[in-house]
Amino acid sequence: MGEAERGESAPRLRISFWCSNGHETQPSFARDAQVPDTWDCPRCGFPAGQDRDNPPDPPRTEPYKTHLAYVRERRSDADGEAILAEALAKLRGEI
Repeated sequence: MGEAERGESAPRLRISFWCSNGHETQPSFARDAQVPDTWDCPRCGFPAGQDRDNPPDPPRTEPYKTHLAYVRERRSDADGEAILAEALAKLRGEI
């Protein structure tokens, strides 16, 4: 299927985007299309911006936390000892 069957293509514009790793990507946009502020880098996946000297910061990812880590954020060691003592007393039939 050639140009004659599809009609003429819209005038194109290539815009450069840079990520924080220094990768450059140049997607093509129609001249009348709205160009986004950021574009995902196809090499590393970080967000890329049009300012080569000031690219967007990469997203911060929090490390995986276990259930115990979340509990330790909410409870002190003394609270944990009290809850454990209460649970053991229930199991022993002391309460």
